Amino acid sequence: MQEGKSPTPERIWQLITGYQMSAALKAAIELTIFTKIAEGNKTAGSLASATGSAERGIRILCDTLTVLGLLTKNGSEYSLADDSALFLNKNSPAYMGSMTDFIVSPQQKAGFENLTAAVRNGGAVGSENASIDPESPMWATFARSMAPMMFPSAQFMASGLGYDKDAAIKVLDIAAGHGIFGITVAQHYPNAQIYALDWRVVLEVAQENAEKFGIADRYHKIEGSAFEVDLGSDYDVVLIPNFLHHFDVATCEAFLKRVYGSLKRDGQVLTSEFIPNDDRVSPPGEALFSLIMLAATPAGDAYTFAELDSMFKNAGFSNNEHLPMAGMPQHWIVSRK
Repeated sequence: MQEGKSPTPERIWQLITGYQMSAALKAAIELTIFTKIAEGNKTAGSLASATGSAERGIRILCDTLTVLGLLTKNGSEYSLADDSALFLNKNSPAYMGSMTDFIVSPQQKAGFENLTAAVRNGGAVGSENASIDPESPMWATFARSMAPMMFPSAQFMASGLGYDKDAAIKVLDIAAGHGIFGITVAQHYPNAQIYALDWRVVLEVAQENAEKFGIADRYHKIEGSAFEVDLGSDYDVVLIPNFLHHFDVATCEAFLKRVYGSLKRDGQVLTSEFIPNDDRVSPPGEALFSLIMLAATPAGDAYTFAELDSMFKNAGFSNNEHLPMAGMPQHWIVSRK
C-alpha cells in the first residue's frame, strides 16, 4: 500500500462481481455486437435493430462493454477497441469469440461452483470433472471453439521445426483435438504425413478441419486413449499440445515413456503447456492456469519447466529446450533423445 493511501474494497468488489463481466462478454458475442458495430451499426438503436434486441438492453450492455474497455463511446455512437476489432469481430481472421462456447460452458463453470470442495479434496469433485468421458460432446465443443486461439501457437511451432521444405516427415499429433497443430505442420511441409490421435467425437472435428485446409489426403486418424492405443513408430515429430497438464507427474512420465518409444532416434517432441516461473505466481496467465486444473481435473497442474524437464528426463529424453512465446501464455518445449 502506498504511503498515505487507505485500502479500499474496490479490488475485492471487482473479483466478487467478475462473473458478471464474463456474462456481459458472452452475451455480446452471442448477439454479434462487435461484428455489427464493425459493419456500421454504431448506435443503440441501430444495434437493437441489427440484433433483434431491445434498445434498452443494448444500451446497457454496450455501456458495460465501454466501461470494460472493449468499446469506446462518443456521444451516442459506439466503436470497437483495437483488440475487440481484431479478436471479437466475426469477419476478422483472428476471431476468438467462439472460445466462450467452452470456457463459460456449464461443464467448465461447474468445477468452479465446487471450488471449495476441490481445494479440500486436492482435485476436482463431481461427475463432470472428476472423471473423463471420452464420448462427452463437451470435447467436440472444445475442439470447435478453441481452435482459433491455437493458430498463433501452431504457426510458431511449425515454423521452427527446421526441416527442408520438401521433407517427407512423419508426424504424430497426440490429443489432436481440433487438429490445428498437425494441420499447420502439413501446410508447412507438403510431403508430411500426419497421424492424429484422439477420441472418436474429437477426431470428427479434426477431420473436418483437415478437409477444410486441404490436407485430408495426408491426414490419418488413430482413435482411442493416448495411454492405451498403439501409437505407431518411427515418427520424426511427436506433438503433445496442451495435454500433460491434465495429469499427475507419475501418469505423465508413464505416458512420455510411450512417446519415447514411438520416436525416431533423431526425432523431436514438441510439447505446448502453460508454464509458470519457479515461484508459481508469475507470469499471471500461466500461474492462474493451475486453478483451472484444480477445478477441472483430479490431479492436473500447471507445471514449471523444471518439473517438466524432470518428467521428460525420467522418460529417457536427454535434452529439453524451453521456448516461451511472446505475448502468449502458452510455451513450447522441444525434447530429443
